[in-house]
Amino acid sequence: MSDSENVKSLEAEGDVAADFLEELLDILDMDGDIDISVEAGRAKVAIVADGPSQDLKRLVGPEGEVLDALQDLARLAVQSETGELSRLMLDIADFRAGRRERLAEQAREAIARVQESGDAVSLSPMNAFERKVVHDVVLEAGLRSESEGEDPHRHVVVLPSS
Repeated sequence: MSDSENVKSLEAEGDVAADFLEELLDILDMDGDIDISVEAGRAKVAIVADGPSQDLKRLVGPEGEVLDALQDLARLAVQSETGELSRLMLDIADFRAGRRERLAEQAREAIARVQESGDAVSLSPMNAFERKVVHDVVLEAGLRSESEGEDPHRHVVVLPSS
């Protein structure tokens, strides 16, 4: 599949997910705009608020649990329509964008501790999205990282570069 065909396929995934999410918003009588993009080889769908985002934050949940469940449902809607597994990413009210920055800061703090002490640093348990963010920041800093443990206790360990 060519790059342009792949992008079109990912955009089609985003369209299916957007239709599903628009219906959900209608059922819940909630307002929000849906943005579709393709980033890092996967479809990304974002629900953004027209005005105050308080209503949409209910679709995120305190720690993003509701957002994760809605992402799973959107992926199932895509799979049902296309017959293909989806790696679609869903963000609501910029929760993941803000979470990504907070995780990057946590990773930078762990990197500094590892560089100062030379000892490995274990972070608290994280979901797959969160671990990927940390692994990327650690790799960019020239250190190593590994995921350890089983869900829901799986976590990242930041290691010295040697």
